[in-house]
Amino acid sequence: MKVYSRRVMAAAVAGVLAGSLASCGDKTGGSAPQQTGEPPRQLTFKVATTDTVTSLDPAGPYDVGSRTLQANLFQTLLTITSDKPTPVPDAADCQFDAPTTYTCSLKSGMTFPNGHELTSSDVKFSFDRLLKLKTPGGIAGLFGSIASISTPDSLTAVFTLKKPDARIPYLLTTTAASIVDEEVYPATKLMPAKAVGSGPYELTAYKPGASASLTKFKGYKGPRAAQNDGIDLTLLPDSAALSKAVTSGKADIAFHGFGATDLDKLRAGGKVQVVDAPSAEIRYFSFHFKSAVSRRPAVRRAVAQLIDRGAIAKKAYGDQVTPLYSVVPPGAGGHVDAFRAEYKDPNKAAAAAILREGGVTTPVPLTLGWTPTRYGAGAKAEVTELKRQLDASGLFRVTLRSVEWPRYQQLARSGAFDLYHSGWLPDYPDPDDYLVPFVREGAIYQNGYRSQTANKLLDQEVAEQNQLKREQVLEQAQSVIAHDAPLIPVWQARLTVVAGQEIKNPTSILNPLSYLTFSTLRK
Repeated sequence: MKVYSRRVMAAAVAGVLAGSLASCGDKTGGSAPQQTGEPPRQLTFKVATTDTVTSLDPAGPYDVGSRTLQANLFQTLLTITSDKPTPVPDAADCQFDAPTTYTCSLKSGMTFPNGHELTSSDVKFSFDRLLKLKTPGGIAGLFGSIASISTPDSLTAVFTLKKPDARIPYLLTTTAASIVDEEVYPATKLMPAKAVGSGPYELTAYKPGASASLTKFKGYKGPRAAQNDGIDLTLLPDSAALSKAVTSGKADIAFHGFGATDLDKLRAGGKVQVVDAPSAEIRYFSFHFKSAVSRRPAVRRAVAQLIDRGAIAKKAYGDQVTPLYSVVPPGAGGHVDAFRAEYKDPNKAAAAAILREGGVTTPVPLTLGWTPTRYGAGAKAEVTELKRQLDASGLFRVTLRSVEWPRYQQLARSGAFDLYHSGWLPDYPDPDDYLVPFVREGAIYQNGYRSQTANKLLDQEVAEQNQLKREQVLEQAQSVIAHDAPLIPVWQARLTVVAGQEIKNPTSILNPLSYLTFSTLRK
């Protein structure tokens, strides 16, 4: 049980001490420095990005810009570090006591920067609040397997599940699972412009849409302790502004928003470090099963047989992306190059045979939808190159149709296009999140594809707690998708960071989910 009165008294004592210090400063006539309550920051890094920060509240919208700040300001029960791809303890050590019972034992002596204790009551409050708010654009729905959370003591939180769910350890590493101070956060509404967490940093200044200042939180207890004193983050409008900031020294680190041309210039200039790592973000083309053309398996398989991913990566993105041969990318558990195994290299004769055996008359008319801004500057070149490849085979006659977002999103989901361009950045670091959103009937990005075999395999992998067996099931599911081709993966992104030459090991701050954790930054 949380002792509320103890927290109130601690806050009151802190207030009295702060007032006493301020009074003493006044009596010296200004000869002593004024006490601000803010820790000194000697080793501070200037960071720039084009990201948009929608909300500092972890129960709010789940965009990448917001996640970058949340990941540095808040603590989760489990976390994923750069040297390990599976969850490790952060605020707690967790384990399955039964298929539907997941117990987390919290570290003792944890506090928030305001001095309040962090207990299991805060954990329960944080998850109950997330599930109650169900913020549009958030991921509360992914925690639907949680039936209840109990707190047998101040350092124990027990998650009771409605059914076995092997994803829970990974879900607990997401910023949506951040622990917030229940004495600060309202239970029924968001607090988007403030942050009180127990992560590696505390928020000392914030101007929405412009900047944020973070200072090392010395009370943090976990594997991501800050090795620097603070971060000053600035939000910039475009690639040119990012390049100027990092080359002029106004930024030590710049990320998210560089165009391929600017990156090539920065690499050639030799004045900065340009480092990258595989990102969890992917691009794909999806068929829609409301289209009579797309419902025909031979049509989908023929497109999958013809597509040249390497040519798209080179012509549209200057080889700044990596060709992708499965909806689950390399680096995720259970990945297998299922489309490469199914179709080998691009082959016109093989595609013609698929269409002939399927009784499809050629050339097949296809409407290919795309949107000019949502998926970056390379989107136009990407769809143009796919059209060129399909038209050149003589087997298809492609019509491009461009629509601005968000109208494009509505049309794509309604089946207005036979085939449409799309992208995906998973919500949590588990292969399940590359499959369920597209394959499971009723999922948000479902295109009308129905497969009892795929659904059965997804049921098995979610319930399987033996990771080796689970990955084998995931491999089978990818093979089913490659054969049926309801969507065609094209490329996997790279997360690129540009850093000053004096920055040590900038790759250590890269997270596969495309946000950055600043704890390991050093000069």
